[in-house]
Amino acid sequence: MSVPLLEFHQVGFSYPHTAKPVLQDCSFTLAAGQKIALLGLNGSGKSTLFYLAAALYRRDRGEIYWQGQRLVHQPEQLRQWRQRIGLAFQDPEQQLVAATVAEDISYGLWNLDLPPAEIEARLHQTLLDFDLVDLADRPLHHLSLGQKRRVALAGVMALAPTLLLLDEPTTYLDYQQQQQLQQLLAQIHQRGTTIVIATHDLDFVYSWADWIMVLVNGQIVVSDRAQRVFAQWSTFASHLGTPLLLELWQQFPPAWRQNQPLPRTTAAIAQIWQKNLPVLPNPD
Repeated sequence: MSVPLLEFHQVGFSYPHTAKPVLQDCSFTLAAGQKIALLGLNGSGKSTLFYLAAALYRRDRGEIYWQGQRLVHQPEQLRQWRQRIGLAFQDPEQQLVAATVAEDISYGLWNLDLPPAEIEARLHQTLLDFDLVDLADRPLHHLSLGQKRRVALAGVMALAPTLLLLDEPTTYLDYQQQQQLQQLLAQIHQRGTTIVIATHDLDFVYSWADWIMVLVNGQIVVSDRAQRVFAQWSTFASHLGTPLLLELWQQFPPAWRQNQPLPRTTAAIAQIWQKNLPVLPNPD
């Protein structure tokens, strides 16, 4: 049996001067290679969970493991930990620190004390991968929100993390920017990076995720394959809502849905619709 990539064992965390913990007895495991959606209401602790996973915050209780190795808050161990786990914040302004696109992407690479030739090679490849070559010398404050999100993500991926955490990446993006983001995520996943996305965008989650985690009152109450979670979605629909395609699927006649896997795309919905429509007589 393979060792989980990341594990939380009864992790607890409270912000200073607050009576109620944000996370309490929070436990879950992540397997490598998955596309995972972390769902929960505002205030449920999704961002805090990410900050703990990336070792930006220090847990109050419990243990966190990376491939069986316990998280220790010592400088060298933290440096190695943060190379393995990349976090893109909800607000890219919190992550962009340099003057230009190229300088910002290079910033984390210089902090790794890599040889200049390797930094230059990684920067060039990252600019190509994220379609940022033409923007390399552009000042960051001249970029659109979608471009800033792309630069922030590029800066994280230049470090070649094994696990990528994305906090609300689709917020305020227009349709074209969302399509570009999905293409980037597909490329990143195909290269072997495990991805976890915290989001309220259920339509995106329904078509994208293969694993679902639901966070309620600081605890993971569900962690399972997306097909199984959405097959029993009525448990969560009242407070999380329902993806549009799933809602449409639930309106199909029971005979159409019997023994069928959940359709996750509009093409799959259309195929089932066409298969079950009665054949109309030829007007001729």
